[in-house]
Amino acid sequence: MSTKVTRRWGPASMASLLVMVLLTGCGLPAAGEPATEPVAAGELPAGPATPAGRPSATTEVRSSSPAVIPVTYPATGGNRWSVASGETTPGRATGGRLLRYRVAVERDIQGLATADIATAITTTLNDPRGWTAGGAWRLRRVGAGEPTDFTIYLATPGTRDTLCQDVPDAYTSCRNGARVVLNVARWVKGVPRYGASLDTYRQYMVNHEVGHKLGYGHERCPGRGRAAPVMQQQTLGLHGCTANAWPYPKGKTRYSGPVGAYDDEIPRREGGYPAR
Repeated sequence: MSTKVTRRWGPASMASLLVMVLLTGCGLPAAGEPATEPVAAGELPAGPATPAGRPSATTEVRSSSPAVIPVTYPATGGNRWSVASGETTPGRATGGRLLRYRVAVERDIQGLATADIATAITTTLNDPRGWTAGGAWRLRRVGAGEPTDFTIYLATPGTRDTLCQDVPDAYTSCRNGARVVLNVARWVKGVPRYGASLDTYRQYMVNHEVGHKLGYGHERCPGRGRAAPVMQQQTLGLHGCTANAWPYPKGKTRYSGPVGAYDDEIPRREGGYPAR
């Protein structure tokens, strides 16, 4: 999932944007299901408003086109969701256990195209370097109302805390049961000192959190100058490794590191509001 500047959209144009649908660091699994499940597919609101009294963060996402489209979201959204349609063509993998997932984007996030985000997530999961490369899994995106094994949420920082049910930090992403929760702040901004493109970071965050859903825990850097395992908490630090988004970067053998995690500090403030 990925993107990039030059003409600003006026209020009328922004009001016509539909809330999109969709898609790193991370949290450990916790029990429970979402307080609010994604709404059934239907007509999307023309322009969801920032909830009263909640600060919003605005970030410009640059593209090769001559237009600047600001991405805006409140610190905490309303926990209401838009769901992407299912895949129209089967994924690359033909063997292994089938897991069906849906992509849901919080309606308070504006300025991201639903179809583009869902496509970015699915392209990452279907990549020959991704989780299907080992032959154990097939991953297929389904739409609202269809049977599903897990949901990938693109959530505001505060809703991330609600869905993850771990130590609230409003910064990382997580996997909690059947929820794979991607923090929109990381999707839009990435992380400092990552040493790779925002596209690569987005691929990493998707593969890392889905990796938790597939049963993998955290890993550490296997050696200075080597690629970081995808299950390393690269959001919080590389520890001498280089950025890597893929569990199978060179074929059918999973690339891994020593089991364990680092005691990295989570940034305390971001975008003008506390990281809780």
